[in-house]
Amino acid sequence: MRNQRWVEVAVGGFMLLGVLALVFMAFKVSGLAWESDRDSFKVDAYFGDIGGLKTRSKVTLAGVTVGRVASIELDEEWFEARVVLELNTSLEGKLSSDTAAAIQTAGLLGDNYISLTPGIEGSTLGEGDTLKDTQSALILEQLINQFISNSSGD
Repeated sequence: MRNQRWVEVAVGGFMLLGVLALVFMAFKVSGLAWESDRDSFKVDAYFGDIGGLKTRSKVTLAGVTVGRVASIELDEEWFEARVVLELNTSLEGKLSSDTAAAIQTAGLLGDNYISLTPGIEGSTLGEGDTLKDTQSALILEQLINQFISNSSGD
C-alpha cells in the first residue's frame, strides 16, 4: 500500500512538471513574458494602414528579432496609426535616422510584423525619435478588389 502511494505521488509530480513545461513553452512561443528581460529604447513610426499589426508583434532587422511593438494608437491630427517600437538598446546610436520600417506578413496568412531596413545617413536613432520612411501593410482584400475591378473593365 505504501509503495502504491509513492507511485501515485511520483506520477502526480511528473504530470505537474509536464503542465508547467507546457505553460512555459506557450509563453515563450507567443512572445509573452512575465517581465522585460532586455533593456530597450522607444521609437515612433506612423503608418497609413497597419492591417493586422498588434501590440507585442515582433520588429526585425535582417530577419533577426530586435524588438517589439509597444503600443498602437490613432494620431487624430493626421489620422494615421502611431506605432511605438521598443528596440533593444544594443541598437541605440547604431541605426541611422533614415532607417525604413515596413509592415510585412509572415507567410500568406501569418501574423504581421515590422521589418526595419537601415539607411545610410550619418545621424542615428535614439529614444523618442521618429522613423520617417514607412511602408503600410499590404491588404490582400484590397489587392483582390483591384484585380476584380480591372478584370471586369476589360
